[in-house]
Amino acid sequence: MKPYIDNDQRITRGMTSFALENHCEKTSGALSFFYNWGDHWINDGYQPGGEPLQYRFNSNDQMLGVSWYQSVQLFQGNRLTVGADYFHFGGEAWNQFFDGHRETSANKSLNEVAGYVDFRQDIAAWLTLDAGARVDYHSQTGTEFIPQVGLAFHLPENAEIKAMASKGFRNPTIREMYMFPPQNPDLKPEKLWNYELSFSQRLMDNRLSYGLNVFYINGENLIIRLPNPNGSGMLNQNSGEIENWGAEANVGYQFNPVWSVMANYSWLHMENPVLASLKHKLYGGVNFRKGRWSASTGIQYVKGLYTDLDAATKENFVLWDMQGSFKATNYLSFYVRGENLLAQRYEINAGYPMPKATFMDGVNINF
Repeated sequence: MKPYIDNDQRITRGMTSFALENHCEKTSGALSFFYNWGDHWINDGYQPGGEPLQYRFNSNDQMLGVSWYQSVQLFQGNRLTVGADYFHFGGEAWNQFFDGHRETSANKSLNEVAGYVDFRQDIAAWLTLDAGARVDYHSQTGTEFIPQVGLAFHLPENAEIKAMASKGFRNPTIREMYMFPPQNPDLKPEKLWNYELSFSQRLMDNRLSYGLNVFYINGENLIIRLPNPNGSGMLNQNSGEIENWGAEANVGYQFNPVWSVMANYSWLHMENPVLASLKHKLYGGVNFRKGRWSASTGIQYVKGLYTDLDAATKENFVLWDMQGSFKATNYLSFYVRGENLLAQRYEINAGYPMPKATFMDGVNINF
């Protein structure tokens, strides 16, 4: 594929945030605020032999949010947390033509408000209950109720069994609803239920740790592109389903205060392919820490990564990363990092190749 000519862009982004925390004997909480914004000017370019575009794509966006929570211990073995979130997000996108006129592709802002409560109680020395619920209101898609419940069984020899059931959801984005074909303003949230059962244990004075968990996920209303039933072209629709199950395992060992190793493996079975999901992932790494020096390296093997919903479009690759740092003072540290040291050619999203071997270094200054 030949590179585009004049594929230029100017992007400016900014962000700010602050938080106010409180810590008392039986209660603690926080109030936080964030705001980020962006301004974009993009020339999509043209293929060799074609004609330059007569317009430039422009957009601006902003997102702000306020979050509050307070946690209190009502009595021994108990913890109750209540909180609320507010988000405002949106912006405008348009094509600015050289003759002076503009064509707006989207100009929309949305709001989301949520309240939640989480309850944790030690029923006995060997049993803990966690339960919670969240009510989320979205100005476009409406109200969603999200419950979850879990049990933890504390066994001898630092072993633990956990069982959990929880609901999840994702509201459609402004792009999926309002920007560019196949946009659809009538999209509903994606929904799923997740069930997990896990076992973990720490042995040998906590030097050896390992765990295993199995899970099952069932979801509906996934947003996918399908032929428009009321016209030509494609349309985002709530027609996707997900039914996955799998297992994950991990193990770690601390030889001494300086050296440690870790490894993990995950396997996923998909009844229906899910974009950016993979069938197998295996990782092994080594960590070093002594005095002011620290370093780590790891190798990751990935098999059956869906970069496209076409069942034949899957990626297999091996990644080797390495990083190290030196803490010169309490305020100054230096770091170096190398990624994809084997220079693998791979994609996570179809049509967007990832970089080969890359190296970077820098300085961290903490006040």
